[in-house]
Amino acid sequence: MSTLSGAVERTRGNTLRLGWITAREPSDRLVRKVPSCQGKRHHAEEPLVNNPTEHDVLLTETIGDVLVLSINSIATRNSVGPEFFRQATLSIKAAGANNSIGAIVLTGAGGFFSSGGNLKQLELIGQATAMVRRARLELLHELIREIKSCPKPVIMAVEGGAAGAGMSLALAGDLLVSSNTAFFSAAYIKAGLSPDGGLTASLARCLPRQLFTELCLLGQRIEAKRLYGLGVVNVLTEPGDAKRAAVALGEQLALGPQRATARILELCRSAIANSFEQQLEAEAQAMVASLVDTESSEGVAAVRERRRPDFRSLRR
Repeated sequence: MSTLSGAVERTRGNTLRLGWITAREPSDRLVRKVPSCQGKRHHAEEPLVNNPTEHDVLLTETIGDVLVLSINSIATRNSVGPEFFRQATLSIKAAGANNSIGAIVLTGAGGFFSSGGNLKQLELIGQATAMVRRARLELLHELIREIKSCPKPVIMAVEGGAAGAGMSLALAGDLLVSSNTAFFSAAYIKAGLSPDGGLTASLARCLPRQLFTELCLLGQRIEAKRLYGLGVVNVLTEPGDAKRAAVALGEQLALGPQRATARILELCRSAIANSFEQQLEAEAQAMVASLVDTESSEGVAAVRERRRPDFRSLRR
């Protein structure tokens, strides 16, 4: 691993953030003739990206068979709120049902993943009734549930930092790619708040209790390098390369058997909550279904014939 680089700036403004590390954006983009989630077909020479405006809170881009979603609120270090939650939930749901998409990457625009909830919005919602406050919170939780139930792998690509709800989002994915200068922070307590977005559940599943309790009670940063050593971060990259590495990983996964992948994701997501006997039963049901799937026929034939399997043509 090369020497760390980047500059940290003190927090200012009204967002839950603890600073950021500047990083360059990848300059090259892979494009491929593939239908978008809305069913429109692009030519190979066209960039597979929406037409963003300064008001777009979510940017979408199709790179090969990978849908890339970018949080886009650069002025607030990609703070997140109701409109982002709604759009991201709909985009992930649509991608899950789109056979031309093999994986999803969620990242942040401008070299930073997300600073969490916008404090101005949180102050306003704090004046509302309990029912209204809960309804707003459920928008975030519906997004987390959609990520957790998506039949396609959801890969998080973190540059700069992920704080508060940004950390909740980063840990909600199936795989996590991060630059080696990024940080993560359960920053809620610094604003007198408690975690949401499933953060404590995610931390409890990947870290010792004492460590994740410390992170939540103190709101201190934990570096991506340390999380990589603990097995929480799957891929550690140079600054500016997290998105590129996440897309490459997504393309690799997209070449695999789509329905078997969905079954494996369901098994992995439920394994910790299930008893051993329950997990045996879940595995048995998945294997029985896989054995009669055309993906299995193609996979076995490819092994026998010593060739690469063509799972992509079997999507339906």
